This record gives sequence, structure tokens and C-alpha cells, in this order.
Amino acid sequence: MRDDKENLIVKLTFEFALDIIEFSELLEVKKKFVIARQILKSGTSIGANVREAQNAESKNDFIHKLKISAKEADETQYFLLLCKSSITYPFDELLFEKLVVIIKILSKIISSSKN
Repeated sequence: MRDDKENLIVKLTFEFALDIIEFSELLEVKKKFVIARQILKSGTSIGANVREAQNAESKNDFIHKLKISAKEADETQYFLLLCKSSITYPFDELLFEKLVVIIKILSKIISSSKN
């Protein structure tokens, strides 16, 4: 299923992973180690699973891998909302908005791939 032309979701999730690395480093500077590790793992996993889906063995495998990516995106969104709701944690509104876009695109790809 691999297609080597530019792929929007691959590009967005890769860029998001880079942003998440920076944000998790900011959390670590502020000694918020637990959330920093969690957000780093789930936030970078989104793109890793999208990338893996590009080499899916079947349509069902492709959908499955994207569903895993969507779950990781939901988890990342949860941790970002925790940061937003806590007075002692930094929050990045632009990062959150990028994630919302990624979640919408993943949802659309998954639903259209099922048809």
C-alpha cells in the first residue's frame, strides 16, 4: 500500500512529533517528568503508526494501524488537556490545534477507507 508521493497525514504527524519532542523537553525543564514521558510516547507514536500504515499488508491492516494512531492521538489530547487544566503546567494552544486537525484527518481516512 506504500505510495512514495507526499502524503499529508504522514507529513503532519511527523511535524507534530517534532513539536511534541520540544514540548516534552519544556515539561522536563519544569520537572514534570511523568507527563513529559507520557506525552512524548503517545505524541510520537501517532506518526510512527501512520508511517507503519503506509506499508500495510491489506486494507484491513491499514485501517487497524490508523485506528491505533487515532487512539494514540486521543491519549495525547488527554495529556495536553491535563496540562491546560493544571495551573502548574505549561500549555501550547497551537500544538493542541494541530492535534485536533490530525484527529479529524485520521477519522476521515479511517471512515473513507472502510467504504
